[in-house]
Amino acid sequence: MKGANKLLIAIFGEVKFETNTLTGDEMNTLRIAAIVLMVSGLLGLIYGSFSYTKESEDVRFGPVELSIKEKKTVNIPVWAGVGAIVIGGGILLYGSRKS
Repeated sequence: MKGANKLLIAIFGEVKFETNTLTGDEMNTLRIAAIVLMVSGLLGLIYGSFSYTKESEDVRFGPVELSIKEKKTVNIPVWAGVGAIVIGGGILLYGSRKS
């Protein structure tokens, strides 16, 4: 392997290997993002869905107004909750090894 390194240096000049380290602010931001992902994944697994009410105005007849309130439900797939937890955990592990 030492011969290969000498060959690289001979061909390309000086070869530098840099390690990327995270600063304190980047680390805190990364940890917060990872924790938010993990909590949202956990909430997605616990609740499984959420609903909201959509209100729309359809018809107006002078002073009379007809509006429709429609309740919509959004299902959260299990794989999305598990994926968020796994990705958040991976980010936490990656961030702790880089510091």
